Parts: sequence; structure tokens; C-alpha cells
Amino acid sequence: MLEFPTWKRIWLWGLTLVVAAAALPSLFSLANMPWPKSLPDPMVNLGLDLAGGSHILLEANPDQVRAQRLENMEESVRSRLRVAEPRIRIGDISSSGGKLSFTVRDPAQVDAAREEVLPLTYGAGLTGQRDWNIEVVDETRFVLTPTQEGLDQAVTAAMDSATEVVRKRIDELGTREPTIIRQGDDRIVVQVPGLDDPGALKALLGQTAKLEFKLVDTTAAPSDIAQGIAPPGSEIVPYADPAGEGGVPAIAVRRLGGIKGDSLTDAKQTFEQQNNEPVVSITFDQQGGAKFAKLTTENVNKPFAIILDGKVLSAPNINEPILGGSAQISGRFTVQSANQLAISLRSGALPVDLTVVEERTVGPDLGADSIRKGVIAMGIGSLLVILLMVATYGRFGLYATGALVLNVLMILGIMAVLNTTMTLPGLAGLVLTIGAAVDANVLIYERIREERKKGRRVVAAVENGYKEASRAIYDANVTNFIAGVLLFLFGSGPVRGFAVVLIIGLFTSVFTGVTLTRMWAASWLRRARPSDLVI
Repeated sequence: MLEFPTWKRIWLWGLTLVVAAAALPSLFSLANMPWPKSLPDPMVNLGLDLAGGSHILLEANPDQVRAQRLENMEESVRSRLRVAEPRIRIGDISSSGGKLSFTVRDPAQVDAAREEVLPLTYGAGLTGQRDWNIEVVDETRFVLTPTQEGLDQAVTAAMDSATEVVRKRIDELGTREPTIIRQGDDRIVVQVPGLDDPGALKALLGQTAKLEFKLVDTTAAPSDIAQGIAPPGSEIVPYADPAGEGGVPAIAVRRLGGIKGDSLTDAKQTFEQQNNEPVVSITFDQQGGAKFAKLTTENVNKPFAIILDGKVLSAPNINEPILGGSAQISGRFTVQSANQLAISLRSGALPVDLTVVEERTVGPDLGADSIRKGVIAMGIGSLLVILLMVATYGRFGLYATGALVLNVLMILGIMAVLNTTMTLPGLAGLVLTIGAAVDANVLIYERIREERKKGRRVVAAVENGYKEASRAIYDANVTNFIAGVLLFLFGSGPVRGFAVVLIIGLFTSVFTGVTLTRMWAASWLRRARPSDLVI
């Protein structure tokens, strides 16, 4: 075990120095010293509790998912029965009471209608239930009832999608290492370190960005709209501007048959050529562009409404078909609001509205104080450990000290290369690692003492000491590794930060405390060939 050929020593030293050097940019930043721009600069990101930033708790309303499912099912049923061969004619569809019901006009087509509607329902995961129950009552009336299993699955899918949309929007802000996790069934926790403007973050995350293009129902009487009465098949939508357009605060639009913004491929803030006002230019994918072209071709000289999050931005007239698959959204934007809308549209619409139910802001001063106290604790702890090891084990205590310093540098270096985040619990884990790192050396050195007491020669005592103690060291670190993995898998936020430092520290402490110190001890024994060993 004490044989270290030249190639092996070069490899171990090279690996150690390269990984330790990766920690230098982070140490320079901590000391407020400039790092040369020409050199690579892997950095350890600081978490919310160290760098400051914003903590926001978002909550969704499951009732909105239920209403959206009813609307989607209604549109699917209408479309499916309309294109059936032969066409299946139905009466008015009702969605009252959280159920969807309609009547088949020809009793002979009831079975055919069931065959057409059945593929619109699916199995709800592994529950053995379908997401919708289909019943036929009074011989010709269909009643579609959403099941609880289907609703739960829909809420889970909506929250997963919302979490991903939130992640994309925050990434567009250029922030680093945000923490975005689900909490419970209908909540999302967002932590963004180093964010200077939490208000902009709330505005961005609170915007659903559900974009729709719907035809205006020109048959609706202004007096009915003022009373909230819409013609059959239409709905009343207010203007985003409280003053409305032309003094009208709301308009009636066709409820079904429009185009949704989920087929967008790009959105960016630009300027309108005629008056230089900020607008948002959008581009549809091939399928969305074809639908938009068809809508504008079939409804020339008719108004259509551009609706964002349930409010009308504008209702321009279709003067000619729009065939290029692109359009502009205007609505009295500022450059900042147009850019925020473009980010929201690019990242996709939230499947459900998110409401901010909790907000906390951590100032950078608090984080700086935590870092300062953590560094002090680490410095004092390291000094005491070094003094104890040197006083107890002499030369071998110096080896343990060198291994300890390299261990800390390698932990920081690996975290920088992996672009992980250092949190306050992670900093505590780093301090804990310093004390635990020398445990391996204590086991080894005490075993060497026992071997010398048994009368073994110096080289044999050192070799047996490392060999026998390594078994206990590996066993102990395997159990710690299992605990660290479980903390990482089932923990969140700060707990994960602690687990990351713990896991990395296990590997580096074994490498430095066992492998490197054994190499140094072997080199000294080969060079000095001592007849006795003071340890």
C-alpha cells in the first residue's frame, strides 16, 4: 500500500492542484479581489440566505383547472361530433353544476355519439378510473362528469407545467441558480438569490400570459353588454384599460372557435413603424400560422379581439388576410411592460393563475454577516484542529493539516465546477466537514501506534495502520453517503444545500485524508528511512 510510482504521484498531485485551483475565483470574489478576465472563472453561487434576494410563495386555484377542463371538453365534443360521418347533430351544451350535458337530436345516433365521445376520455394514471364518466339519461341526453381521480391528475399536470413555466421566466431574467420547487398540491416556492427588484419578479410570475384571439360578436347590443348580458355562444370580456376603447368598457366575443397563444414560437418587444410605440411582435408555428391565416381570411372586414389574461388589449378590424404567420400586439405598452409580456409569451402561458400568498426579502447585509461569521467559525475550528493534530501526532499531524487545507479547497473547487449553490446550512456543513475530515487520520494514526506497540517495524506499522483503518473509514463514509443522498432526494432548499456539501466532502476527505497522506508518508519513509517513529 505504500508503493507510489512516479506516474501515480504526478497524477494525484495534478488532480489535487487542478481541483483546488478551481476554488480560487470564489475565494478572490469573497475577498473582493479582481480575478483575471483571461482565466476561467468557475464560481460557487451563493444561496438566498447568503446573497440576499426574494422568497415568494405562489398558490394556484384548483377550481380554475376544473373550469378549464369543462371548456376544453365542450369544444372537443362539438368538434368531434361536427366532423363525424355522418354528422351528429346535438342540442345546446350545458356546463352547469360542474358537468357537461347535451342532447342528441336523432335517437338513432346515440350509440354513434357515444363511440365518438368515448376516445375523449382517458385513464387517470394507475387508479383504474377514467378522467370522465359518461352517462346516457332520458335515452338521448349525455352527461359527462369529471372524476376526482381525473381532476387530481389534471391539477398535478397543471402544477408541473406551471413550475416549468415559472422556471423559464426566471431564467429569462438572467438570474443564477433559482430554487423553484412544488410545495403540497397547489403551491410553488420560488427563491431567487441576488434579485434587486422583487416587484418585477412578482409582476412576471403573476401574469398568466394566456393569449387568445377571438372574433367580436357584432350582434350584441351595447345596452345588453352594459348589463352583462351576452348573446348565446358569446361572453363579455372587459378591456384592460379601465377607460375601454371608444368609451366602451367591455365587448362581447365568441366563446369558442378562436386561436390560443400556445402555438407561438417567438415573441419579442419591437416598435410600431408608424408611431414608434412599443409593441410585441409574435410568430406562430406552422399549425398556428395556418389557423391564424384561416381566421383572418374568413373574417375580412370583421373585428377580432386580442385577449390577454381575460382582458381585451385591443379589437382591431381585419382589413386583409394575415398570411405570414406573424402579428403585432399593441396595447399602450411601455418598453418594460412590452418586454415583460414578450418574456411571458416566450416561456408559455401558465395553465393556472398563480397568486402570491407570501413574500420575504432577504437583504445582502444579512447574508454578508452570515458569511463573515461562518468564515470566523471555520477559521477558529481549523486552527484548533490543526493545533490538536500537530501536538498529538507531530509530523503526521502536519500531513493531516495539509490534507485538511486541500480538502476545503477541493470542496469549493468541485462546487464551483458543478455550478452548485452554497447556502447557510451548506456553510455549516463545510465547517462540520473540517472537524470530521481528520477523523480518518485519527483512526489511521492510532492504528499505527497500536502496530508499533506490538513491535512491528516502522514501515510495516505504517502500512498495516493505513490498511486496517481504511476498512472502518470506508464503512463509516458509506453510511454517511447514504444519509446524504437521502437528504438530497427528500429534502428541499437549505437541506439540499447541506447534503451537497456533505456528499462532496465525503469524497474529498477520503481522498485527501487517506490517499494523499499515505503518499506523503510513503515518500518520507522512502527518503528518511527512520528507525523509530514518534507518533
